[in-house]
Amino acid sequence: MSVVHRLTAGWLLDHLSFINQCGYEICDSFAYTGDVTISTSVSSTNDHPTSTFATTSSSDGPGDAVETEGKTARTRYVFREEFFHISNAHIAAAPEEQLLQGSPDLSFTEMKAISRKRKRKCAFNQGELDALEYHAKIRKFIWEGTLHLVQEGLKSGFLHRAAAAPSCGKNVVPGRIDCGLAELCEMAKQFPAVNDGDHQAVNVLDDETTIPEHDLLSCVTENNSNCAKIVVLMGQKYLVPPKSSFLLSDISCLQPLLNYKKKYDVIVIDPPWENKSVKRSNRYSYLSSWQIKQIPVSALAAPDCLVVTWVTNRQKHLRFVKDELYPHWSVKTLAEWHWVKITRYGEFVLPLDSFHKKPYEVLILGRVQGNIKEALRKSEDLLPVPEHKIIVSIPCSLHSHKPPLTAVLAEFIKPDVECLELFARNLQPGWTSWGNEVLKFQHIDYFTLLQNKN
Repeated sequence: MSVVHRLTAGWLLDHLSFINQCGYEICDSFAYTGDVTISTSVSSTNDHPTSTFATTSSSDGPGDAVETEGKTARTRYVFREEFFHISNAHIAAAPEEQLLQGSPDLSFTEMKAISRKRKRKCAFNQGELDALEYHAKIRKFIWEGTLHLVQEGLKSGFLHRAAAAPSCGKNVVPGRIDCGLAELCEMAKQFPAVNDGDHQAVNVLDDETTIPEHDLLSCVTENNSNCAKIVVLMGQKYLVPPKSSFLLSDISCLQPLLNYKKKYDVIVIDPPWENKSVKRSNRYSYLSSWQIKQIPVSALAAPDCLVVTWVTNRQKHLRFVKDELYPHWSVKTLAEWHWVKITRYGEFVLPLDSFHKKPYEVLILGRVQGNIKEALRKSEDLLPVPEHKIIVSIPCSLHSHKPPLTAVLAEFIKPDVECLELFARNLQPGWTSWGNEVLKFQHIDYFTLLQNKN
């Protein structure tokens, strides 16, 4: 399970374990004699990439399977551990501020004094004052909850005790992979329009399917099998977990998701919020508040749907979600949770009172308001969503690879419900995922071939 420890304050998660429990096992059946390698993918070279999207059970490169007559090959992949080797805090905290030595109590006035000393000797603007006031309100809950969960993690051996206090330094970060998925979605806008009535709503992956890119970008793709599939897109290989579905598209091309005709009981949203660092780095495109409001959540949500939105620590965005976005979607705000990022030694990845960046992110939870009788019927056996919880985990070094919420939300939703993630960058069994980089962290180079089994 991805939940290592559960306490009143929240959960300590093992993100890596969750990924590897998704079932990245490729199954091949063979009816050939002798040593053969079977590939149902469309081959390509670096100079001449294929213009098709292919599924394969084995192919050239890592994970090739060689079998004999009548046997089934099982090739297993695991996510590379080094992406979770976060041993050092990104910025060293003073010894008295470290989690195991610090104090949960710090007043708003003390916060301003610390921040002014570190930042500059001039007046704060209103946004900075709002951020400090918010941090002062939640600081004690985050500090104490994280401390208790870290102590449990140290006792069980999930977290490690450092011989000396962790120092500030660079964590080993393997190279990122540029897949060009967002650019492909942008290009797809130039494709001729397809008549919805004449076009299929879903592509089902099987062992001998070749899907043109135009179809891939114009309908939902499903893997209904109990094994993972390898798909090849623009010469790049991606692992698709069992019982998962996805749509790769730009936000302007959401109609295929609506054509899928599913209503979702859980919708998790991770919008690309506008901020100064994104503008400066040009790392990924962002959406304005107006654009985020246009996401058709009402058309996708089942009655009493649980909506979870990831929000940056800017108070402007938090207020927007609670006061504008959720009311626009007929969602009632229920709770405000926090994801707290720690190192392998149980220290915050950033000082808790860092002025510029915090070691936590915010999740706003709410439920769609609709038919009262239907909502009451569906919620009879469900626990109410707690107003405050924390999710503590070692973060992935890959930018914006959020921790899984499946296990922590399980007690607040019925089993076997339909789940949807919007602006996803990875896939999960039992979920439909949409985004213009929805396969990003499924790239086969992020995984290691573990073993071949007969």
